[in-house]
Amino acid sequence: MSETTTGSGHAAHHTRPMAGRDPQEAHRAATPLEALFDLTFATTFGFAAVQLANALAAGQYGVALIGFGFATFAICWAWINFSWFASAYDTDDWVFRIVTMVQMIGVLVLAIGLPPMFASLRHGAHLDNSVMVLGYVIMRLAMIFQWLRAARQDPPHRHACLTYVAAITIAQVGWIMQIVLDFSVGTSIALAVVLALIEFSGPMIAEGKDGGTPWHAHHISERYSLFALIALGEGVVGTVASLSAIVEEQGWTLDAALVCIAGMGLTFGIWWVYYLLPSAEVLHSHRDRSFGWGYGQIVIIAAIVATGAGLHVAAIFIEHKAAIGPLATVLSVAIPVSLFLGSTYALHYYLLRRFDTRHVGLLAATAAMIALAVAAAVAGADMAICLVIVTLAPAITVIGYETFGHRFQEEALSRRH
Repeated sequence: MSETTTGSGHAAHHTRPMAGRDPQEAHRAATPLEALFDLTFATTFGFAAVQLANALAAGQYGVALIGFGFATFAICWAWINFSWFASAYDTDDWVFRIVTMVQMIGVLVLAIGLPPMFASLRHGAHLDNSVMVLGYVIMRLAMIFQWLRAARQDPPHRHACLTYVAAITIAQVGWIMQIVLDFSVGTSIALAVVLALIEFSGPMIAEGKDGGTPWHAHHISERYSLFALIALGEGVVGTVASLSAIVEEQGWTLDAALVCIAGMGLTFGIWWVYYLLPSAEVLHSHRDRSFGWGYGQIVIIAAIVATGAGLHVAAIFIEHKAAIGPLATVLSVAIPVSLFLGSTYALHYYLLRRFDTRHVGLLAATAAMIALAVAAAVAGADMAICLVIVTLAPAITVIGYETFGHRFQEEALSRRH
């Protein structure tokens, strides 16, 4: 039955065939359902950031890195699976909406499983990701249903859709095996790496050898930018935590103002730098660059969330509840900020395939600013001062691009064909 219009002027959400969206569709934008779906990931990022901050503040660096890396991959991959499918096959009928709601339930179950996973790493016996896998089972069953529906209703892309089904199913069986066989932490991590490779290979085969799916370049670029905004929310949360800690400790002092400026300035600077990427324009002309771009975003999103967690670590330090010193506290913020900036520059080059030699100067100035923040921490400067210095790192890129970077980017885009 085709979609009809109700008397109120709103479209009725009757079932529609998944014939595939037009990848050249004009004015394609994210839907309210996609925005609602993204909200569930705010919860998962919140859980992951809190667990990372607590582990770092306790000096449990192995737990922090392994746990957060595992959590970030699980969170981002769950989002990526849905978002690329929706870019190609969003019918917005009642079936699509209900199945998406089921996936949202799976995301919340995944979030609940994050604390037990981190706790199991602290004890070191085995990796307890059973609740996380349950969340994935819920999401993946819904995702397999969606791909099978697309395979049946879109014959030209049937082979690609079935490749997605095969990869998802094989990987899901592997994740369930981790629960049933109760491997050690080391074996679980090794198996996770193998399963991650299977997860990555599915889209590469489907979108390459099997002809691909009709995803929309401008739409998927907007989807990732909205996902980055969800991640940036942790920067706001971390800023509030740091500000609350210093106000409770010292009252409304100059340090409180500096912490507020540092936290929001850092979050704002990261937002500004992220939106300098010419993602939609390049992907529209070079769809083959979607893999490096899409997978590279996982690192960028992880760095954004980790920066928010680092600000939370600073709050714990200010409250005198941290087991680490000022240097480790500053590094909790400085390292993810450096990772974000480095990854963004790398992704910018990957998209344009041209390097502006002036970027060397910007990167050198950024590294110098990070080093200055570290030196200030070693010299015993107030944490608020150290955070303000770190905040200047993304500001260097912003100033550089507003001065000359946009002209270089426009010239590179004009030659991208």
